[in-house]
Amino acid sequence: MFDKFRLKEVLVEYKKRFVQQQWPNEKYKWEAVQCFQLNWDVNSDDFAQMLTKSLAQTANLLASVNNFPARMITKFAEIAPEEVRSMYIELYDESKDLYERVASFKNKSNMLLERYGNGTAQHYQYENAIMTYLWLRYPDKYYIYKLSEVKTVSSELESDYRFKKGAYADNIRNFVAFYDEICGELQQDDELKNLLNSQLTSTCYADPELRTLTIDVCFFISRYWNKEEPGPKVDEWWPTDYTPALTVEDWVGLLGDSEVFNESSLEIMKRMKDYGGKATCTQLAVKYGETKNFYNSGSVSLARRVVTKTGCPVMARDEENARFWPVLYVGKNANKDEEGSYVWKLRDELSEALEQVDLTSVHLYAQLPEGEDGQRYWFLNANPKMWSMSSMPVGEVQDYTLYNDNGNKRRIFQNFLDAKAGDMIIGYESTPVKQVVAILKISAEQDGKSIYFEKIEGLSSPIDYATLKACPELEKMEYFGNPQGSLFKLTRGEYDFIYDMIRDENPAPPAADSIEKYDKEKFLNDVYMTEAKYDRLVAVLKKKKNIILQGAPGVGKTFAAKRLAYSIMGEKDDDRIEFVQFHQNYSYEDFMMGYKPVEDGFELKYGIFYRFCQRAANHPDKDYFFIIDEINRGNMSKIFGELLMLIEADYRDTKATLAYNGLSFSVPKRLHIIGMMNTADRSLAMIDYALRRRFSFFDMEPGFDSEGFIKYQEGFANDTFNTLIDRIKELNREIAKDKSLGKGFCIGHSYFCNADECTDERMQDVVDFDVLPMLAEYWFDDTDKLQRWENILHGVFQ
Repeated sequence: MFDKFRLKEVLVEYKKRFVQQQWPNEKYKWEAVQCFQLNWDVNSDDFAQMLTKSLAQTANLLASVNNFPARMITKFAEIAPEEVRSMYIELYDESKDLYERVASFKNKSNMLLERYGNGTAQHYQYENAIMTYLWLRYPDKYYIYKLSEVKTVSSELESDYRFKKGAYADNIRNFVAFYDEICGELQQDDELKNLLNSQLTSTCYADPELRTLTIDVCFFISRYWNKEEPGPKVDEWWPTDYTPALTVEDWVGLLGDSEVFNESSLEIMKRMKDYGGKATCTQLAVKYGETKNFYNSGSVSLARRVVTKTGCPVMARDEENARFWPVLYVGKNANKDEEGSYVWKLRDELSEALEQVDLTSVHLYAQLPEGEDGQRYWFLNANPKMWSMSSMPVGEVQDYTLYNDNGNKRRIFQNFLDAKAGDMIIGYESTPVKQVVAILKISAEQDGKSIYFEKIEGLSSPIDYATLKACPELEKMEYFGNPQGSLFKLTRGEYDFIYDMIRDENPAPPAADSIEKYDKEKFLNDVYMTEAKYDRLVAVLKKKKNIILQGAPGVGKTFAAKRLAYSIMGEKDDDRIEFVQFHQNYSYEDFMMGYKPVEDGFELKYGIFYRFCQRAANHPDKDYFFIIDEINRGNMSKIFGELLMLIEADYRDTKATLAYNGLSFSVPKRLHIIGMMNTADRSLAMIDYALRRRFSFFDMEPGFDSEGFIKYQEGFANDTFNTLIDRIKELNREIAKDKSLGKGFCIGHSYFCNADECTDERMQDVVDFDVLPMLAEYWFDDTDKLQRWENILHGVFQ
């Protein structure tokens, strides 16, 4: 529910501005939908080109200063078109829950970033972008979602809907329900519908359900309602035709009057001045603490007292609060890369007066109210060549001296004295890493010699310095003012802002009791392998640390690898498993690290294996598994480099210096590497002998005689299926005896698995489209043998 009378007030102003202001600026939304509708074809042969054309007119809906969702998804579509195609097919499957589709699209974007991101920090496929894709495809059902915007609309319309940071699923569902209610009201407004129809052209989507119009009305509320008079330009300070007519001397006198400038008023003034004289309420709240309303309402109340005291003129405006803030400030709309909607700037006379009064006793940062524990927040800057936070295990405590090797105090020494046990820390590693890599806390305050830090969490997706630096909300952070030092203050707002960035890239791990358990029994039920072979496989992997599952297609190598990891871990924890596929162009730079081009040169980016090793090092008491599909398709020496030594079981946890960054590195003891290799592909060379010595090789054979497959087969009770399996087993015996082939070319059982029902049509499809084409390749020079087995297999169905 929301206040419908408030919406009617909005619509009065919206209609006044629609033709001259709103439509010329926002018409592109209707054109973006029309463009998408005309070009979208999920079955297009050139999916990437089709997607690019479909999104061609989305403009700032899918691109802004620090956000590039359209560019990234089209780049991924060029590299992996079928993967991206399947993501959109699933997203547009209306039979599934809305947020499950959104979450799946986001999670699969994470996988694309790991595989094809080439060191890019973000994929930008978050709720805002994904809901935009849904709106473009189904413009009569969905809306564009932006959390800050919908929160503002909810507040302005005094709705019952609540939106909280981190409550992703609830926010999306509440958002759709809320906008549906607003849309229902717009659909009853004939004047508004006629106004829209009068402006629509052939390049615009007709918007029969008014969903896009709903988006635009809500954008108007969030950006313009109660924020400015019609007319001022985006980059123009306003008002230009009003002044309170107070001199510098007048303001100095008022600043000394405690009935006018009370304690909180002086805090607002000091913070505005410290921020550079202009800021949004959101920016002040992030930097110095308190709520946005503290600065908004506090400024309006202060202006009222100034007017009461001096009798100065007030702006002639209908909105009560908007009449008063111009006494203190001039204002303008915030830029799209600024947090908040409206920027205030101190009037020149007031700014000059603030320079003439003593504000040293006024608190710059918000003070904690009585009853809170006084927790503070810090930004720890460490040289990774001296101390690597990323390699430090979670739970380990590290001491940090208050004095350097020369006996001199650390820079900003007072921060070391102020830090208390329980304070939270953002852990940052300096050059050459230049990333936020961990969350820590102070485990014990300084004892005169050292202070003590405990690692709480390591980040598998670190946050780059450039990403932090680009955020206007963090521009006043102490570290950015002078990065020389180790321990820097963070406000609660700055800490929360960085923490939200961390959580966007590093979702919180699931609770232990929510992870499904998995054991040997489940493995043998899922993977058709004998118990004896499983026991031996596990023993070899634990001893050697590295193993390659080799066999013909269809023996279930990939299927078995992940479940092997689950069975050793005892649970289905995908956070401890990484999966990659090698190919001929895969390199050390992709796998470990390398310099990648950026806008102003080159930047060192860390590869998937390097990051996974850091993640595993955070939890030395747990098993981690790195799975490599098609391991023999890559150039092993080129990809592994110095890892050829470090992955050996005897050299685990042994540190070596890496050539690229000069930092020490080791492969954790409980990190296991599982490779898969196709033995039936004649086009591939044998695996590098230097690497072969580091791996054990385990033959994966057809599991037709395993207990699990026999139970699966008996479940169908189908005589034709039983006969077909007998013939395939006979075929495998002949393949194994063939000197030009051997057991590595046998037909695997997985071709016949994962069927809900066993029909003649399905079985014949497997024979005709999987088995016989393979035999044609095996016996391309023996047509009689090929024909004989074609007759035998087809005879099963006669």
